[in-house]
Amino acid sequence: MSEFRNAQAAARFQAAYDHALATLWPGPRTAIDVPGPYGTTRVHRTGTESGRPIVLLAASGGNSLMWHHHLGQLAEHHPVFALDPIGEPGASKQTAPIADGADAAAWLDGVLAELGLTDAHLVGCSYGGWVALQHQLHDPGRVGSLTLLDPAGFNGFGFRFYAWLIAGGLAASAPRALRPRLARAVGNSAVLEEELMRLSRAAMGFRRALPVPPVLTDEELRRIDLPALFLLGARSALHDSAEVAARLERVLPSARVEIVPDAGHSLPMDAPDLVTGRILAQSRV
Repeated sequence: MSEFRNAQAAARFQAAYDHALATLWPGPRTAIDVPGPYGTTRVHRTGTESGRPIVLLAASGGNSLMWHHHLGQLAEHHPVFALDPIGEPGASKQTAPIADGADAAAWLDGVLAELGLTDAHLVGCSYGGWVALQHQLHDPGRVGSLTLLDPAGFNGFGFRFYAWLIAGGLAASAPRALRPRLARAVGNSAVLEEELMRLSRAAMGFRRALPVPPVLTDEELRRIDLPALFLLGARSALHDSAEVAARLERVLPSARVEIVPDAGHSLPMDAPDLVTGRILAQSRV
């Protein structure tokens, strides 16, 4: 299972998490701890009391705080539920392993059920996008539409992706004056997020043990039968976005696919206004 190496690593991360939460969260919120067979999931709830619920799933190594640019506008029109995924560094507590996509889907469906959510608009970034797709394959019914931001599951994690991660880490450690230029060079605006980078460094004491997403088959993609928007970064280090778009248009013609120019795999930070606008539009479908 995913866990911190020791109590000191956990305490170091908790301090960074609390500071980031106090610094980045844009308005009122309620923290909800949702029990389930895989552990206790921390959910931050904000926004309106009525309207279609929006559920946010973070990327690998991330948590609810990665959505801080989007929360304010989303909360003006919707109840918003930002999850700290089980098995990722955050405020959730894992008690049982998640071995495959079926487990990831069961975890998410249990959280949605405990929150009493139906017809939710589910937003997933990268690994969170893969979890969202697994949920539709294994436990559909509580979600009415999807926005998927450069989702995993269309290619393996190759050298290019790991090189991008390493380059981003090095850029984030460079002198502050150099970071904007380096962020453009490596195609990763996340390195400019000082609080998130501090949180990421504090998470180095976390051992992540979650399944590597296998490549989705054509048959699996054809089973996605609800309105879905795929936003792909033109400079994504995870996959060839043009190839992914062509495959989706062939296999899942009902889906909407958009390649975002000058954006990479970190779409929520590379193009925050566009992403927020697309989420709001897709939530009305």
